[in-house]
Amino acid sequence: ERERESSSTASSSRSPRPKPLPKLCLCFFFVCVSSSKQGFNINSYGTGQCVKLPGPTADRPNIYEFGAETYAEMYDDLLRKDRLLYDQNGLLEMLDRNKKIKPKPERFPGCSRKFDVILTVEGRVFDQVVQALLEEGSQTMEVVHVFNLEVKDNHESAKVAALQLVDLADAIVKSKDFENEVDSIISTFEAEFSETLLHSVCFY
Repeated sequence: ERERESSSTASSSRSPRPKPLPKLCLCFFFVCVSSSKQGFNINSYGTGQCVKLPGPTADRPNIYEFGAETYAEMYDDLLRKDRLLYDQNGLLEMLDRNKKIKPKPERFPGCSRKFDVILTVEGRVFDQVVQALLEEGSQTMEVVHVFNLEVKDNHESAKVAALQLVDLADAIVKSKDFENEVDSIISTFEAEFSETLLHSVCFY
C-alpha cells in the first residue's frame, strides 16, 4: 500500500520550512487525466495526451485534442451525437459548467504557475505530478502539498468527490497553521468520509 507520506523523497531538511501563506493567498491546482470550482482560487489541468470523455460504449470514448476544441465545441458535438445519452450521464451538464469557467481544457505538462496545494483524483496522476515536481528539482524551496482522493471515473462519483474536496480545501484554508495541522486535517477527512487521502510534500 502506498504510504500517505510518500514524499519523504520529495521533502528536504536542508532548508527551513517555509512560513504558511495567508489564507487568501492559497492557490489550489486540480489535476486529472482529462481536465474538464467552488469559491476557491482554483486552476484545473489534465495530464493525458487528449481529453477523453465517455462514449456510447466503454471502447468508444469521445476523444478531443488538448488546446484544439473548446468546452463549447465539445458540448455541441455531444449534443449532435446523442443528446439523450449525454444528458442522462451528466456530460452535458459538466461541459456546460466548465465552459462558464474557462474556454478549454489545459495540460499540466509545461505549466509554469506555482501552487500551494495540488489535488488529484487518481493514483497514477498523483504519481505523475509528484514525479514531475521531483524531476524539476527544488529551486526556490517553495512548498507545495499534493493530495490524492481516488475517485471512480463516472459523473456521479465525481460529483460526490467534488463536495468532499471542497470540504478538504475549506479545512486547509481555515487552518491557522496548515504546515503543522495537515496530519490532523487528513485524519479528520478520512474519518468523516471513510476515504483514504494520499499526501506528498514537494518543493518548487
